[in-house]
Amino acid sequence: MPINYYIFTALALFSIGVIGVLTRRNAIIIFMCIELMLNAVNLLLVAFSKLHLADMGNAGAKVLNNGTDAQLFVFFIMVVAAAEVTVGLAIIVMMYRNTHSVDVNFLNRLKN
Repeated sequence: MPINYYIFTALALFSIGVIGVLTRRNAIIIFMCIELMLNAVNLLLVAFSKLHLADMGNAGAKVLNNGTDAQLFVFFIMVVAAAEVTVGLAIIVMMYRNTHSVDVNFLNRLKN
């Protein structure tokens, strides 16, 4: 499959994520949009890794890492995303218990 398909798909996912983060007020939907953006980056990492590995294989050069570099980055991004969701959902649950709302505009009131 050509690399252009991966790039367009990742660009569409990332754009949907950015639009969701900038326009929505629900904290849970904002988290979902952040996950979309992270998965778009993961898709690009794996696609470019596969492309790079294919180029190395066609050139006849000895491949040392078997394309595992991008997979390690993707795994690291998934771990960071899981930690972010854990902390974020804990904050949202506590906010909902106190205010019965998940509107992020309410967080501005916490300054006082």
